[in-house]
Amino acid sequence: MATTADLRNGLVIHYNHDLFQITEFQHVKPGKGNAFVRTKMKSLTSGKVLDNTFSSGATIIPVRVERHKFQFLYKDESGYNFMNSETFDQVLIDEKLVTAADLMKDGQEVEILINTETDAALLCELPPFVELEVTYAEPGLKGDTANSPKKAIEVETGARIMVPLFIEEGQKIKVDTRTYDYVERVKS
Repeated sequence: MATTADLRNGLVIHYNHDLFQITEFQHVKPGKGNAFVRTKMKSLTSGKVLDNTFSSGATIIPVRVERHKFQFLYKDESGYNFMNSETFDQVLIDEKLVTAADLMKDGQEVEILINTETDAALLCELPPFVELEVTYAEPGLKGDTANSPKKAIEVETGARIMVPLFIEEGQKIKVDTRTYDYVERVKS
């Protein structure tokens, strides 16, 4: 058992018959009344984000998880297939457990959270940034520079991303996998 003093970003806890990963937390001590901890938690089974408030010192049930590096091999009708980079074991993961799946290309290195109690995969996370090639981009309108306009493009994985007008087909760009935002052009 642990208390709210043990909360940290990335911690996985058992709460309301589900597994949640803490994405944000803040300890609050108001002028009057007892202290409490505001949290933002993401369900590892449904992906829903829950805002919750724990009273300070409340008991939580942490779940022991391990992060392992895997390499994405391919996708088929059963799900996504990955290979452990150290043991070369292969694992099949359901699509709903993969975050930003449409930004993942063959050979992409990812981290998979594994529940050590049940040896079940909980979540597959891409690195914060990936480099992708632009496969389709409409030309930007000349002179349209007011209010930093953007256009939709398609990258090699099939994902559609909003980018500045100067991005052209064939260029490589860096994309933030957490927000799907364009970061910068990649120099070849």
